[in-house]
Amino acid sequence: MSSPHPDFENERQLVESLRSAKQQILSEIGKVIVGQEEVVEEMLMGLLAGGHCLITGAPGLAKTLLVKTLAQVFSLSFQRIQFTPDLMPSDITGTEILEETENGRALVFNKGPIFANMILADEINRTPPKTQAALLEAMQEHQVTVAGHSLKLEEPFFVLATQNPIEMEGTYPLPEAQLDRFMLNIVIDYLSEDDEVKVITRTTGGKSEPVQQLFSGEQLLAFHQVVRRVPIAEDVARFAVRLSAASRPHRPGAPDFINEWVNWGAGTRAGQCLVLGAKTRALLAGRSHVTFDDIKALARPVLRHRILVNYRAEAEGVTVDKVIGRLLEHTKQ
Repeated sequence: MSSPHPDFENERQLVESLRSAKQQILSEIGKVIVGQEEVVEEMLMGLLAGGHCLITGAPGLAKTLLVKTLAQVFSLSFQRIQFTPDLMPSDITGTEILEETENGRALVFNKGPIFANMILADEINRTPPKTQAALLEAMQEHQVTVAGHSLKLEEPFFVLATQNPIEMEGTYPLPEAQLDRFMLNIVIDYLSEDDEVKVITRTTGGKSEPVQQLFSGEQLLAFHQVVRRVPIAEDVARFAVRLSAASRPHRPGAPDFINEWVNWGAGTRAGQCLVLGAKTRALLAGRSHVTFDDIKALARPVLRHRILVNYRAEAEGVTVDKVIGRLLEHTKQ
């Protein structure tokens, strides 16, 4: 009998290491983050699938700490960018400055904070569209353009952006094209009373345990390839497509509640993100195939920033999450 192909054997070992290390990853994150298990799992799925994440939540819910801890666990270089109305594109990408060199004065490019594996774009909606556009190129192409030259970013590369849903004054809503580049929109809510007591006790006491590095950036890139090779049945893939398509108003077969409440629905990228996220969820659960439940579990984080409700929905108190819930009830498997 012939021995297994080396690539197959390496992938099998990677999958096994991921399955066995999942609890250890959650345990390491749990050293500094209390509760928020669903949020942590969704962010982990985004990283393993190679997608960017938009994080929505009120101030003081440890969004920055969570992202920084994930970077430590996966041995990734980390940079935080505070987005403000006066932030310029060069503040993100870097700029050329005149310096003395061996050959006299010359323009030397100083890299900006975008040249890291993991970028935390804090309060991304507080900067003007011109600066947001600089981040859009980095997210989509994994490169930046400076003085007419394209510079590749170091892989793996992730953008995790935060939005404050409360203070909307002085903000610049993200355009649909940029929102669509985020694989997941993760909502962080307030902790339960017991968890909040744990946070207060821990943060007002001694130093917390140091977080261990469990994986390297190279292993994370290998996980991305393994995730994409997880098989998915055609009927499950069709369910993901039907779920996305049903969110588009005034299209053939669109449900009445979509025509009534929605201005804009999800595009093709939504189906891609549903399937990719579902494959990651299946692997983390120890399965080698995708189920309908995997698609359903990813529906809200994948679709909530891709569906734009209208004024009528807002007047009736209908949220995007409620629309997605109705979509899940309406769409047949």
